[in-house]
Amino acid sequence: MTVLRSAGMLGLAGALGGVLAGALAAPVVSGGGLAAKNVADTFVHLPPAPREEPLAQVTRLLDKDGRPFAQFYEANRTAVPLASVAPVMRRAIVAIEDSRFYEHGGLDVRGTLRALLTNTQAGGIRQGGSSLTQQLVKNILVESARTDEERDRARAPNMARKITELRYAMALERKYRKDQILERYLNIAYFGAGAHGVEAAARRFFSTSAARLTLTQAATLAGAVRMPYSTDPSLGAAHRGRLKDRRDLVLDRMAGLKIITPQQAAAAKAAPLGLDLRPEPGGCEQSAYPFYCLYVQRELLSNPAFGNNEAQRRARMARGGLTIRTSLDPIAQRAAERAIRRHVHPDDTEVAAEAMVEPGTGRIRAMAASKGFGRNPGNRKNGSRTTFNLVADVAHGGGQGFQAGSTFKVFTLATALRQGWRFGDGFQTPGALVPAAGYRNCAGRAVNDPDTRVLNASGEGEGGPHSLETGTWKSVNVFYMMLERKVGLCNVVRTAKALGVARADGTPLREVPTFTLGINEMDPVTVAASFAAFAARGSYCRPLAIVEIVGRDGRRTHVPPSCEQAIERPVADAVNHVLEGVFDKGTMKGQGIDRPAAGKTGTNNGYTSAWFAGYTPHLAAAVSVGDIRGSYRFPLQGVQIGDEYYGSVQGASLPGPIWVESMGPALRGLEPKGFHPPDMARFGGGDTPGLEKALAEEEKRQKRRGDRAFARRHRKLFQWLLGQTPGVPSLEWPPPDRRPHGPRPHAHQPYGGRPYAGRAEERQPGERWERRRQEPWRHRPRHGR
Repeated sequence: MTVLRSAGMLGLAGALGGVLAGALAAPVVSGGGLAAKNVADTFVHLPPAPREEPLAQVTRLLDKDGRPFAQFYEANRTAVPLASVAPVMRRAIVAIEDSRFYEHGGLDVRGTLRALLTNTQAGGIRQGGSSLTQQLVKNILVESARTDEERDRARAPNMARKITELRYAMALERKYRKDQILERYLNIAYFGAGAHGVEAAARRFFSTSAARLTLTQAATLAGAVRMPYSTDPSLGAAHRGRLKDRRDLVLDRMAGLKIITPQQAAAAKAAPLGLDLRPEPGGCEQSAYPFYCLYVQRELLSNPAFGNNEAQRRARMARGGLTIRTSLDPIAQRAAERAIRRHVHPDDTEVAAEAMVEPGTGRIRAMAASKGFGRNPGNRKNGSRTTFNLVADVAHGGGQGFQAGSTFKVFTLATALRQGWRFGDGFQTPGALVPAAGYRNCAGRAVNDPDTRVLNASGEGEGGPHSLETGTWKSVNVFYMMLERKVGLCNVVRTAKALGVARADGTPLREVPTFTLGINEMDPVTVAASFAAFAARGSYCRPLAIVEIVGRDGRRTHVPPSCEQAIERPVADAVNHVLEGVFDKGTMKGQGIDRPAAGKTGTNNGYTSAWFAGYTPHLAAAVSVGDIRGSYRFPLQGVQIGDEYYGSVQGASLPGPIWVESMGPALRGLEPKGFHPPDMARFGGGDTPGLEKALAEEEKRQKRRGDRAFARRHRKLFQWLLGQTPGVPSLEWPPPDRRPHGPRPHAHQPYGGRPYAGRAEERQPGERWERRRQEPWRHRPRHGR
């Protein structure tokens, strides 16, 4: 039926509406001398339909496989078309709220007369005579209110507001068909328990969809609309009891209107509520992957494409009903989380963080940290949770980051190869270096530091000849300081910037002589994306978390990778060739993932932090470890992290194993793939005077040390076999009286050596027990750890 079926009905309905409205309004406006003609004009000359703002809806984040892992909302609502609402739900809401909905034109005469009698006797509004359309008007006015004053006016319990609702309701009836009005009402109504709209209510109350609601479920939701707060089932047994009473009232009403049979009503009333309350967490703290969620949230809030300012962008995120598909790989994410959890406890003040990035696209596949995200009880600073995104930079919710250490040597290596250096090229290095001359930043200003003395790893000062390969594999500090000076500090900085390197705090890079030793604070996402460029043969891609955005209207916006060729492909291939040797000839010797991989360890001066960044053609990852209280105040020496004691934490002793243990499972199912072979005509050969002889002598020394270690390890066994000592000997080494306090580390976790000046780096595996035997006083744990 239309609003006012015919011209004859128009006058009748208008007059009747005016009389009823005048009667309803009499207690309020009679003193103003409102004439009958003016009352009638109020309902004949209708205003435009009320302004309808887009309803606030949930914005959901999906992983790469389409599974949700986080959501943001101002109101937990998902709008659905009427066709997606079960017919029984439509009938139930009409039966209890406005049984003559399809018969009147926005003004329910009988309901209004009934309310008139009750309210007149009470001297105020005691009973609602609102039609379903009027209720929709009230919700629209509240939803569209821009100020608290407008909201209060839309809810005011007086006759003036009632008249306004009636006029707008009749205007809506002229604008929309009945089913359109019902659809809008079902999507805007509040059902309680934080559920706005019938779809959210179905999921919140019964863990189902609006399309699958049964008779008892539909009657329950229809009963909740009138009193959503006093029937909120999440608030306790008393509220659930009132909800059941309301449900039964709806069932009786449906039976009275012959929508269902009395037998159906009786059977439904005998059934329990059947609630299956489903939590609807909102925000990153309640997300399954909070650090990734926080990164996406900050990306949305900082991107001008989502609004002119942060307030607009925040409103769109909270109200926009967007579906955001991300590049998160749940398999890689779980692999990173498990690897970190095995080595670092959430309660440790030392924190580990890992980011995984796909080469060639920049898509962030995982972001994991050793602590949970959120506030600690009592807002304690130190605990199992943190409000910093430990994996990201400040712009994405992170902290100041940790110095990246010798992972930065890769930029000097790439610069040298680009300038024509060959793998075997090198020079003689002293045991120490003072950068007093030869270093200029990109502004052309001398930045020499005559007060700094840089030593090689562990303070070993013998120096010696090194090539690009051996200097990288052994991560020789003095060699790289000299190489940086030869190729030019500014050239190294430019290479790093081309590969996306930027400080975690957003300030300019520190262009100083020790740049190649990693004195700039970084975050794992930035470092992983930088190393991914080598795996992609020199193509650097900006880290990408958002892959596609689907608006509430279904319109899809694809977010493509943003990549550029940062360095030549042959140069990247040559870097990969050198960094592959780190696993079989260098600081990560003995640790691998059974497929081609390249990487670089990083340890800082005084063991303030430790890193490992590595990659395969399929995936790159960076792991950082440092103390959340402050890396300089709390260096990684003599510490208990997780279940292990560390005399000092180095790139190969903790970040390296985390990388290995996470990358293996993350790449499971992918066929191993090798790197593109280097152009040996361009990069092969080279000459380092005295290197061949030095390598031969080192090999002899290692063999002698190995023989002595074997003899020491099995001395008691030999004596026992010769009958020189009674009893079966212990084959453990070192003896218990020479071991450190705490559990014995794994074989791949060497203990630290003596302190040293300048930039630190990993020592070669081996001899750790010999060092402990010779200098046990250097390896005692800190008290209370």
